[in-house]
Amino acid sequence: MPLPALLCLCAAAASSSFTRRGDYRLAGLFQMHYSAPRAAARPLLDGCDNAAAFKSHGYGLSQAMRFAVEEINNSSTLLPNITLGYDIHDTCSEPASLHATLRALARKGGREVEVLPAFRRYEPEAVAIIGPDSTHLALTTAAILGIFLVPEISYEASLATLSLKRFYPSFLRTIPSDRQQVKAIFLLLQQFGWTWVALLGSDNAYGRDGLDALHKLLTTSDVCVAYRGIIPINKDASSPELHNLVRILTDTRVNVTVVFSNRQSARPFFEVVVQRNVTGMVWVGSEDWSLAQTIWQVPGIQSIGSVIGMSVEKTESLMLERFESWKMAEESAAAEHAGSPEAGRGARGSAQLYCTQRCTSCHLLSTAPNTYDAQASFNVYSAVYAVAHGLHDLLGCASGACSKSKVYPWQLLQKIKQVNFTLYKSRISFDANGDIFKGYDIVKWDWSSPSWTFNVIGTFRVNPDRLSIDQGKILWHTKDGQAPTSVCSEACQPGEKRLQRSRHRCCFSCVACPSGTFLNRSDLYSCQSCRVEEWAPARSEACFNRTVEFLSWSEPISWALLTPTILLMLLMAGLAVLFALNASTPVVKSAGGKMCFLMLGALACACSSLFSYFGEPTRQACLLQLPLFAISFTVFLLCVATRSFQIVCIFKLNARWPALYEAWLRRRGPVLLVAAGTAAQVVLCLAAEAAGPSVPHRDYSVAAERVVLECTSSAEASRAAAIAYTVLLSACCFVLSYAGKDLPASYNEAKCLTCSLLLHLACSAAVLCTQGAFRGREAAAARVVGGLCTLGALLGGYFLPKAFVILLRPHLNTPEHFQMAIQSYARRLAEA
Repeated sequence: MPLPALLCLCAAAASSSFTRRGDYRLAGLFQMHYSAPRAAARPLLDGCDNAAAFKSHGYGLSQAMRFAVEEINNSSTLLPNITLGYDIHDTCSEPASLHATLRALARKGGREVEVLPAFRRYEPEAVAIIGPDSTHLALTTAAILGIFLVPEISYEASLATLSLKRFYPSFLRTIPSDRQQVKAIFLLLQQFGWTWVALLGSDNAYGRDGLDALHKLLTTSDVCVAYRGIIPINKDASSPELHNLVRILTDTRVNVTVVFSNRQSARPFFEVVVQRNVTGMVWVGSEDWSLAQTIWQVPGIQSIGSVIGMSVEKTESLMLERFESWKMAEESAAAEHAGSPEAGRGARGSAQLYCTQRCTSCHLLSTAPNTYDAQASFNVYSAVYAVAHGLHDLLGCASGACSKSKVYPWQLLQKIKQVNFTLYKSRISFDANGDIFKGYDIVKWDWSSPSWTFNVIGTFRVNPDRLSIDQGKILWHTKDGQAPTSVCSEACQPGEKRLQRSRHRCCFSCVACPSGTFLNRSDLYSCQSCRVEEWAPARSEACFNRTVEFLSWSEPISWALLTPTILLMLLMAGLAVLFALNASTPVVKSAGGKMCFLMLGALACACSSLFSYFGEPTRQACLLQLPLFAISFTVFLLCVATRSFQIVCIFKLNARWPALYEAWLRRRGPVLLVAAGTAAQVVLCLAAEAAGPSVPHRDYSVAAERVVLECTSSAEASRAAAIAYTVLLSACCFVLSYAGKDLPASYNEAKCLTCSLLLHLACSAAVLCTQGAFRGREAAAARVVGGLCTLGALLGGYFLPKAFVILLRPHLNTPEHFQMAIQSYARRLAEA
């Protein structure tokens, strides 16, 4: 394919600023002039050399390439006995860029790009390409060069799409990918809590792809995009489209706008922003315009608010100082050469070069470099050194001499991908996508001084990704000097969920989470229920463990109940000792004799059952509560009933039915009655436990913050039968004791026993009535109190009067006294 497919309409004299011979040649693509696009039937290449359209930035970058090549050629270690050459082209337009690309691809020593089945043995004119600068030019050159696997290292094309190796296999870059820039902007928005933002991008691949990547990342986070717009290209400040865009932006009522645009589109946009008096906003700028002189020179731009931008990681100043010294020396040498007589002859005798290699008086038109120029210059410088290090490895220069063998582009590409070296404290290496490991400085415009400056307020570093911001360096435009907010809805109070009220999840109303639920910070739009053993008050952000409630041994109320329980048992033991010492006395015999010890033992067992209500309920304690008390108490009641029945029989029935009383004694009636009655209660208790065993149960329905741990049974009817049986026995005892109210005083306990039984029945009724009112600790305490009252009343009504006689009225504890009482009873009956 012959090169004149792109017609070059001009010729230029050779200049050392554009070309240099060498063993291996590099091609540099730099936009030194701007050429407006025009319609043509075929790619038409006009001359680029137009002083009115001169771009000092591109020319300065071409000099950075020359400086790097000169340094490498003067080095005795990197490429010894090797001279690098270069061909520098002005990519003022797309045809110029395409021409320069094909020129670099032409077979070495020829002027045509051959079409071959394979390019493994193809030697182009240039072994590597440096550039171009813009994304839209890089897309074309990367696609063409990828076919030949010619290494291309761009210094300013940051489009993330260029990282796709299946489309652009030979593309690398020394500027971070926009993918990293998007991450940095995303982390910046999150750092300041800006969740309601607008996104604007220039109408080209750079702006649209950056906008798409940022929007995709934001939709997975808590940041909402209130508006997304495109800044039209090739428009001026009078464009209705720009004015409409700014009007929509102000109507959206956002305080933060991300402008992902190139500098050419950003300038007229900000001119319109100033014209429409948009103030007090935060503008987050992409790397291309954040430090561009053409933007901060817009008249009145100081009023728009705070501008925060991305800037490629700061360059070591030593390299820039050496570069500036070299340029001054070059300009001095060029001035001396221009005034010498040999200059004209040299020019006339030189070879003719292409019109993309002409720049009249560029060194006179160039301006002093700014920060953006300095960073881009280092990118170019790094790219040239990356190629040199690749050649160093490929040519075996580590031995001290290079082999000067043939270099095929695909071989050099593999070596460049593997380079890893340090250049002025900056590590130069590429990842699998050809992207350099380099981060960004976060800068903020500063108008506090007479001239425009910027401050580095933070950094974004990669591998791993991390953003750090120094809040103390930021001077905000707000009155209070604090970071402005940008939210659709104010944050909810703790424990309030968000109720989305529009398609934007950042626009919401707040609803308090009800009790029993909590707001998990990982999901701000729903209240989550607590687990069954947890609780939460309204507006809670966490669940708390419920308090497990039971009658603990250590509680004051427990001590208050345990004290009388123990004293009662000690009293029983004391009474047993007292009765044992006075077993032969009439009082003890009339009380039942040996049966008294059975009665006291039964009361002691019933009293000991109260201990099962203290402490954390266990299965064994729950199983003992009813049977131990009910059976023991039944034994006591049966003994009382037997003793009362015997006395009534002696004094009232013996005279009428003597045979009945004799049979009662002969058949061991008292023992049979007690045994039979006790057996019946045992059967009832066993049936109750078999039907529904009493087990520890956690009741979560009593209170939100408490779990009641208590003994419960599923067969309450069976348990009620056992309790009803004791009540029936109590009633029988009451009837029998009342029947003996007119017996001799020494045998008459009707008054005391009746009162005791009435108190027992009242306590039992009170416990049954309050059973539903009290739960947990209170219910257990109520049962203990009821038991203590019952046992105390019966003990006091039956045994204490007899102990009183034994201890304090010994003259009443004699056979004579009892005989006199019987005789008195007999006389009273006779008189009746």
